[in-house]
Amino acid sequence: MNRSLILSHALPHAPTQRSERSTSSTRLSVSWACSEAEVREAQALRYQVFAVEMGARPPTPKDAPAGLDIDLFDAYCEHVLVRAGGEDGEPGPVVGTYRVLTPSAAKRAGGLYSDTEFDLTRLRNLRSRVAEIGRSCVHADHRSGGAIIALWGALAEFMARNGLDTVIGCASVSMRDGGHFAASLWKQIAAEHLAPIDCRVRPRLPLPIEHLRQDLVVEPPALIRGYLRCGAKLMGEPAWDPDFNTADLPLLLRTADLPARFRRLAGA
Repeated sequence: MNRSLILSHALPHAPTQRSERSTSSTRLSVSWACSEAEVREAQALRYQVFAVEMGARPPTPKDAPAGLDIDLFDAYCEHVLVRAGGEDGEPGPVVGTYRVLTPSAAKRAGGLYSDTEFDLTRLRNLRSRVAEIGRSCVHADHRSGGAIIALWGALAEFMARNGLDTVIGCASVSMRDGGHFAASLWKQIAAEHLAPIDCRVRPRLPLPIEHLRQDLVVEPPALIRGYLRCGAKLMGEPAWDPDFNTADLPLLLRTADLPARFRRLAGA
């Protein structure tokens, strides 16, 4: 059986109820996927953002349905869904998502997704307390902040429920310009947000920063801005992901560094 099509069920550790938060223009609801159909909705949004919008061509299982972004880690992850309100007041389409891989699930999966892109040796003492988030994306019409806040609120609650205190993940930046934007972004962020040496990692396939412009004045994408505002630190130089044609920035966030509003959502 193709494990990429099986939904993992660690959901006793995740909230099953749907919560609602309002923004100035849209009511958003947040929930965790409880069925394969709901995971498919997340994968469809990921395909729209990564493949259609960003031009990525990630490898997928041979028998995977068209129009979905699927990989082998999906089966081991919990998937959070942010939905926009429908016309009838019921939850509408998925407009934001990410997946979470817990330490126990990572063992079953054979490691973290980040292990495929970075040497994480220096994080070995953190492994039992680390949750990895990945495939984070928000629909283009909902990147003004509300959906991102909803995603981070759900993450804070999840971490508190599972007794975890550290989040890691890769923030992807398009390389459609050849990588100059990504190299300049790395240089800009590293100046103020570099992690301590004991939390540094090394890319397995480094972005060739030395051959790219690093002097462009750039604005970080919305999701990366959200990570940094929440206290995230950059763990090292970006990796180049040729399948997604992105530069991937390795980020680490300790829940103790989360702003108070997110800790309140988690009851921490």
